[in-house]
Formats: sequence, C-alpha cells, structure tokens
Amino acid sequence: MLLARALRAAAALRPPPGRLFSSFSSSSSPRTLLPPPGATPPPVRSLWQLGGGGWRTALLRPRRGSAGGVSCGCGGLHTEGDKAFAQFLTDEIKEEKKIQKHKSLPKVSGGWELEVHGTEAKLVRKVAGEKVTVTFNINNSIPPSLDDETQEEQKPDQQEPDLTSTPNFVVEVIKDDTKQTLVLDCHFPEDEVGHEGEEESDIFTIREVSFQPTGEADWKDTNYTLNTDSLDWALYDHLMDFLADRGVDNTFADELIELSTALEHQEYIKFLEDLKSFVKCQ
Repeated sequence: MLLARALRAAAALRPPPGRLFSSFSSSSSPRTLLPPPGATPPPVRSLWQLGGGGWRTALLRPRRGSAGGVSCGCGGLHTEGDKAFAQFLTDEIKEEKKIQKHKSLPKVSGGWELEVHGTEAKLVRKVAGEKVTVTFNINNSIPPSLDDETQEEQKPDQQEPDLTSTPNFVVEVIKDDTKQTLVLDCHFPEDEVGHEGEEESDIFTIREVSFQPTGEADWKDTNYTLNTDSLDWALYDHLMDFLADRGVDNTFADELIELSTALEHQEYIKFLEDLKSFVKCQ
C-alpha cells in the first residue's frame, strides 16, 4: 500500500506531455544555435598567409561534436570536419610549395659537409689536424612575429616579410692530439639579424664556452662553463677571431641562416603532408 501511494504521488507531480515544450513556446523564443540562413562566415587567415599570401574564403565547418561520423576499414572515425580539414591542408601544402624558395637544401661554401637527421643538421669541416663541427636544430628557430605596433604601422598593401630561421648553434673544435673538445655555444641576437651593410658588426655572438671530453655523447655539467656576458672584450674578440680562422664568420652565419630556413620550410611542408595523411587515414 505504501509503495502504491508513493507511485501515485509521483505521477501527480509529473507534468503532462508537452508541458515543458509548450512553456518555451508561450514565452520568448529560445536563442538560435545555428546562424540564420544566408549568413556569411567571417574571413580567416590561412597558415600560408604568414608568408605573404592573400585572403581566402573561410571554410564552412560543422558544429563541434556533430553527428555524421563514419568509419572505414582502419577502424578510425571520419567526420565531415575531417573532410574539410583534409581539404584545408591540401590547399596549404599547395601554397607552401608555391612559395618554397629551395627545392633542395642549399650548400654552405668553404668545404663544409652536411649531415641531416630530421630537424637536426650538422656541418663538418676538417682543417690541418682539426675537426670543426657546427650543429643546430630548426625546432623553435623562427623568431616571434612583429609586435602589434609595428603591424599597425605596416601598410595594408605591403607584403609581410618572409619567415627566417635563426637557430642557436654549437661549434665544436677537436684537435687530433688532445682528448678535450672546445665547445662554443652561439646564437643570433634579434637586433643583429637582417642588418646589411654593417661589415664590422658580427651577426652572431658567443654565449658560453667550455671544454668537454672528446667522443662522449653526454657533456658533463661539472665542467667549468665560461659565460661571455661579463667577459673581457679583448678575450671575446680573440674567441671570435678563433672561429673566423676556422671558417665560422659572418659569411658562414648568413649561409647557415639560409640553410636553416630552407630546412625548416621543408620540414614544415612534410609535417603538413603527414598531418593530412593522418586526418585522411591514408
């Protein structure tokens, strides 16, 4: 009896069918979740336009989490959003290849041999009983874009500057008769890159200098490292001359930037192609 009474009480409190929906219709109309018919999506910039491309029409994306996904033999999910994403990447790859300056990696003058392992590149040069190695990685080598004030001053019809890769690089000098390697950690200061006509100014600087055991992959943090921030200028100039005598000078640095930029762009296009294959499940 008690159970029957409880069920009848719950049924009395339940609103009749259609009550909730009719209450919405009698009051103000609910907010529209979809854009009105004929509405134009706002314009967007594509990835390749950072290099100076023009505007393109925005892609019409389905709502996030919308139904309609299908699965192929791979067992993965494929949605209309994936299809639009793949088409977007196809356009990006086409535009990036169109503005690509170097189809193959440029060479560095001075007898340097190039070794590339993914995003890491190594230049090797042997001179009179010495082996000089310059190693750099293109990851995170693109400097930040111009600040907002500079972009506001830029004319609308003015083409944006090309992206340039300026990676940190490490110079290792190995002598045949020693068990130590002189290691010089170098980088490109932002205020020096791109300044032409200043022959006396170095476009790269030495940040740290240390000795490391020759032939060991892992360097020891216990070895003394000289920071050049508070270094005597005479000693610093001798270190720069030491590098220049071994082919690491402004000319080399310019060619390294060109090589790094070409490698970064090549790897970026490869990444887009891999991303497209992943989205399309090819």
